[in-house]
Amino acid sequence: MGAAPAKIYAAWTDPEKLAAWFGPSKVREGSVQAETDLRVGGHYRISFHATDGEYFQAGGVYREIVPNELLVMSWAWHSTPERESQLTITLKPDGAGTLLTLHHEQFFNEAARDGHEKGWTELLGKLERFVS
Repeated sequence: MGAAPAKIYAAWTDPEKLAAWFGPSKVREGSVQAETDLRVGGHYRISFHATDGEYFQAGGVYREIVPNELLVMSWAWHSTPERESQLTITLKPDGAGTLLTLHHEQFFNEAARDGHEKGWTELLGKLERFVS
């Protein structure tokens, strides 16, 4: 990504910044809300309404935090809290930019994995535009 690790880290951890870029293409304008309690054991929550009116909310607990380098957190949708997975975001300086690695694991099944892969691909594109 064409921004420093600190800028990308802030986009993931500052609720205002997170709400500015998060959500799929079908998100209703202005509906994204984010809350973060950025500490190990702290909770985060991201919610939004789709253009068809459907409500989505995901959240979890921060498991590991290294400012500007690493976020490890649980991840679950409010509709299926028993299907908790783990999300790891690693940031490494790369010239004038950042190498971001997103690793999402411990999915309930292959369909969940495939759906999240599609969603994260779209979201990372939105993040790239936000931090540029």
